[in-house]
Amino acid sequence: MKSVLDQLREMTVVVADTGEVEAVKTYQPVDCTTNPSLVLAAIKDTASSALIADEIDQGRAAGLNAEQITDLLTVAVGAQLAGLVPGRVSTEVDACLSFDTDASVVRARDIIAEYAKRGISKDRILIKLAATWEGIRAAEVLQADGIDCNLTLIFAKAQAIACADAGAFLISPFVGRITDWFKKAEGRDSYEPNEDPGVLSVRAIYDYYKSNGIKTIVMGASFRSVDQIKGLAGCDNLTIAPKLLEIMANQDETLERVLSPDTATGVAAVSMGEAEFRWALNADPMATEKLSDGIRNFDADHKKLIALVAERL
Repeated sequence: MKSVLDQLREMTVVVADTGEVEAVKTYQPVDCTTNPSLVLAAIKDTASSALIADEIDQGRAAGLNAEQITDLLTVAVGAQLAGLVPGRVSTEVDACLSFDTDASVVRARDIIAEYAKRGISKDRILIKLAATWEGIRAAEVLQADGIDCNLTLIFAKAQAIACADAGAFLISPFVGRITDWFKKAEGRDSYEPNEDPGVLSVRAIYDYYKSNGIKTIVMGASFRSVDQIKGLAGCDNLTIAPKLLEIMANQDETLERVLSPDTATGVAAVSMGEAEFRWALNADPMATEKLSDGIRNFDADHKKLIALVAERL
């Protein structure tokens, strides 16, 4: 019998939620997704040590500071991953720009230009932006320029709707972080997949998209367990950490498809202007808290990355 991972690959695009070279080589995902936390892990990865040392040496010789070298290093790690996967590599705009549309657009274009210098075209890259109202507006501008975007830190259906309205190429609704919040709020230890708040959130977004013919790719992210992944089998894409990929690679049970465009319920489209978006987030304490928390954590890891580069300088 095929492994659960192989069965999943037949119905869902599997993306590696890692920047570590050996994990990508082992599990051979179609795409890779990165964020500051994953780049921070990659910089400590022995398989990337030569690349990192070379980038720092070149940056030092060019008179660049630690922050500038970090920006180049992030693209260098992405370029290395692009040589290992056939699909796309997501590269994140600095979290500190999450509420600045213009600055996010400038940074995104700089990332694309740096990839181009390394021989990697924009159709191999997804610009990753936090799904704030300003981040979504930046994605709208970039998409119009032919730069595809991955809107991340999605915890509410309102964010997903606004991303679709902006023509985003892909969204990353989070599962595990939603579940974590509800476990704490409700005093629960666990949920079955069919009642897991994180799983149900992604299912609702998927249903809305398929019911309304929306082309934006839904990529479930932030998994805590294999059961959560199984609960979203059939989703367009799923980005999965190596430890969970390993578990599924060693399971040989039958994997049932849960999501399919054919089973969309026909839920009606709704209007999502700025006022509606901000009110929907304000009315959802989980989404408000987790979006803010996610931005702060990504910014903290970006600063740690800069500090680590500064030490090596």
